[in-house]
Amino acid sequence: MQSSCKKIMIKWIAIGLTAALVFFALYGWVVGWFRDLDSMRAFVAKAGPFGPAVFLLIQILQVVLPFIPGGVTLTTGVMAFGPWWGFLLNYAGVAIGSSINFGLVKRFGRTVMLHLVDEDAYHKYVGRIEHSKGFRRFFAIAILLPFFPDDTLCLLAGMTDMTWKEFWLIILLGKIPTIAVYSIVLLTAGHMFHL
Repeated sequence: MQSSCKKIMIKWIAIGLTAALVFFALYGWVVGWFRDLDSMRAFVAKAGPFGPAVFLLIQILQVVLPFIPGGVTLTTGVMAFGPWWGFLLNYAGVAIGSSINFGLVKRFGRTVMLHLVDEDAYHKYVGRIEHSKGFRRFFAIAILLPFFPDDTLCLLAGMTDMTWKEFWLIILLGKIPTIAVYSIVLLTAGHMFHL
């Protein structure tokens, strides 16, 4: 009896937290916090010593909620926190957000995926999951290279028999060079254009 009450309470806390995070992201988008580099940098700066934690949360939400632009968050990380801390915060946020995407589809299936991805992107890549070994290779290469729709591919990975261990290995190793390259390019561009 006590165990079922605890499970219900945890479930409602999780639903409440999820609703609060979605509201935060939508509100931030409506008022303009997440639309451009200057607005996001100003918002993170206002958080003072909590700035890194606030930015990490935004980076996680950017992966899960596709309306927050990833280019803006990646650039904010590097410009607001420097190349090393910016890289670490970007890397941690992307890895956690990617894991949430993978876990959501593992738990709730195709229905959740179709709420987070448009049908064209879904149909473009869904054929690849029919051959799970081929998909693993494709997924690992796509995560390693920039400009692939990583968030969509993490959701698709959740529809395969890929294990959490395999997923984390690909994400944790594959994201290092990609985010490092983004960080270097963004930092260089920032110095050139005095961002």
